[in-house]
Amino acid sequence: MTLRDIYKALFAMALTFVLISCGSGEEAYYAPKPKGFNRIVLPSHQYQPLEEKYPYQFAVSKWAQVLPDTFKTAGKDWIFIHYPAFQANIQITYKPIGKKEGHLKEFIDDAYKLAAKHQIRASSIQERRVLSKSGKTAIIFKIEGDVPSPYQFYTTDSTSHFLRGAIYFPTAVKNDSLAPVIDFIEADMIQLLNTLSWKENQE
Repeated sequence: MTLRDIYKALFAMALTFVLISCGSGEEAYYAPKPKGFNRIVLPSHQYQPLEEKYPYQFAVSKWAQVLPDTFKTAGKDWIFIHYPAFQANIQITYKPIGKKEGHLKEFIDDAYKLAAKHQIRASSIQERRVLSKSGKTAIIFKIEGDVPSPYQFYTTDSTSHFLRGAIYFPTAVKNDSLAPVIDFIEADMIQLLNTLSWKENQE
C-alpha cells in the first residue's frame, strides 16, 4: 500500500466518524436548553397598621397601597391591597353578619363558590384550616395551576364579622415563574390573619 493509499484510508475513516457523530437531516439531534426565569429581587417584609376607619384592623405591607374597591358590587369597607411592583392585589371583602338568619352560611357558601370558579384551570385546590396568632380561625384555599388567584381565604367570628380575601394577579399566571412573588404575598396574607382584630358594634 502506498503512502497515498494510506492518506485516502485515513481521510475516509475521519469523514465516516464525523458523519456518524453529527448525523444529518432528520437523524440530527438537537437538545433545546430549558427556559430560564428572570431573577426577581424582593424587598424585606415591613408592615404598618391599616387606617382606623375600617371595621377590621391588621398589618399591611409597606410596599403596598390600600385602595378602595370601586367595582359596582363593592361594599363600603371593601379594599384592594395593591402591590405596584408586582401588579398584584389582595382583595378584601367585608360583610357584617347582622341578625338575619342564614347570613353567615350564605357568606361561607359564596367563599367556596368563588374558590371553585378556578377549577377549570387549576391543577388542584387545597383547603386548610389555620389558627392565627390572634386566636382566629381561618380557612385558606391554595389554588395551584395557571390561575389568576393562587390563594383565597375567609375568617369570621360567627356572630358579627365576616372577612374574605383573595390574592389576585391581572391575568392567569405561570405560577412557576412567579413563585417568589406569590410566596412573598402569601407571607403578607398570613401576617394579615395573625394581626387581624375586629371593631365592635359594627352593624
